[in-house]
Amino acid sequence: MLYNKLVSYKNSDYYPFHMPGHKRRNLEFANPYGIDITEIDGFDNLHHATEVIKESQDMAAELYGAKESFYLINGSTCGLLAAISAVTKKGDDILVARNCHKAVYHGIFLKELKATYVFPEITRSGIQGLISPEKIDKALNNNPKIKTVVITSPTYDGVVSDVKTIAEVVHKHGGILIVDEAHGAHFGFSKGFPENAVKQGADIVIVSVHKTLAAFTQTALLHVCSDRISIPQIKKYLGIYETSSPSYILMSGIERSLLMIKEQGEKLFDNYEKQLDLFYNEARKLKNIEVATGEKFTKKEAFDFDYGKILIFTGKTSLSGQELHDILLDEYHLQMEMCSGNYVTAITSFMDTKEGFERLLKALQEIDAKYKGDKRKENQSNFVKKVYIPNEKQLEIYDAEEKEKDTVDLETAIGKVSGDYVFLYPPGIPIIVPGEVISKEFVENVKLCIKLSLNIDGIWDLTRINIVRED
Repeated sequence: MLYNKLVSYKNSDYYPFHMPGHKRRNLEFANPYGIDITEIDGFDNLHHATEVIKESQDMAAELYGAKESFYLINGSTCGLLAAISAVTKKGDDILVARNCHKAVYHGIFLKELKATYVFPEITRSGIQGLISPEKIDKALNNNPKIKTVVITSPTYDGVVSDVKTIAEVVHKHGGILIVDEAHGAHFGFSKGFPENAVKQGADIVIVSVHKTLAAFTQTALLHVCSDRISIPQIKKYLGIYETSSPSYILMSGIERSLLMIKEQGEKLFDNYEKQLDLFYNEARKLKNIEVATGEKFTKKEAFDFDYGKILIFTGKTSLSGQELHDILLDEYHLQMEMCSGNYVTAITSFMDTKEGFERLLKALQEIDAKYKGDKRKENQSNFVKKVYIPNEKQLEIYDAEEKEKDTVDLETAIGKVSGDYVFLYPPGIPIIVPGEVISKEFVENVKLCIKLSLNIDGIWDLTRINIVRED
């Protein structure tokens, strides 16, 4: 059963290079059963915060530099849904970075928005890079009706876009900028990491405190940063998308994680950066495996880089990303966050230990010596560029979602309109969305993902897909 399996895992030697950011370490926190309450007298109400919860949220706003901040206990997902819903009207046009999380697409569906996509740069190493301000400007010039823009920065892999310039571009066109900064809750608290989007001119910023801070899973913050945003509208939609029985355990966990930053942040980040620097200095000596650093990217690929995301490329070895992931897990008991065609991602935080970094380094050194490139497999450095391609749009998402569907095999689906999302998870970025035409290239890419043993959702039995039934 689940509980017993969790306890067994807790007592094992598996090390978490994945979320949540508390890394399963024992922190000072009361027995959760002893503080698990509902909205009783004297303990305020998240949906109408005026007392102790309001005080706690105000502390969060001051810490990040926001106009107003809201605790989210349904994750960044509910924050993204609320933000999109609050600033758009049904049927509006919206500009969306194609590498946004699936929650953004769900927001588009719910408000029946007409989506235009801007694609990220693809780096020479084969990962998704920044969203350029020039592409945003061009898209807004092409469609003056767009007044809402949504981007993700940083990406799952730590690539940061020039939010300040993008915000200036969006505001020049009279628009609102929403930044999904879920993976950047730790930004702005140390010179070693990028500044947060709150201070870069974004209008709404959503951060997942559970990803890189010491908070419980599914906790996040929504920051309102400008007078362009209606606070009552934000509250209205948070009331819709967030549970009416918010957990006081999760809320207090958010507060405790932020107090750690407020009271001990300088010390925590100083130690964290020293550990990262030691790791990267030794990792540079690897001959076959390559660990990415900020210097690996040009300014056209990444405006900035979060080096707390350790990107481990298979390089000159004979391994795929999935194979490297499995070796680290099975032989070294190191659980990575995700893998792709030619790399794996390790998510770190200030809660990671010296032992954890040393174990990862030792594992990579041994793998580097063992798996050389004399039997190199098909190069997957172009995997991301190959898989995340523009698809012809025939229907808006909401139109396709509402139509009848048929489930057919992949080959039969070629030329038909997709009735579902297909995405790799993690990171949850769609390869195709409802309403887009299924091409031969798309089918080949799906087969490649399956061949590489990547986790792909939206393909039934790994052979069939939902299509829009033809009239």
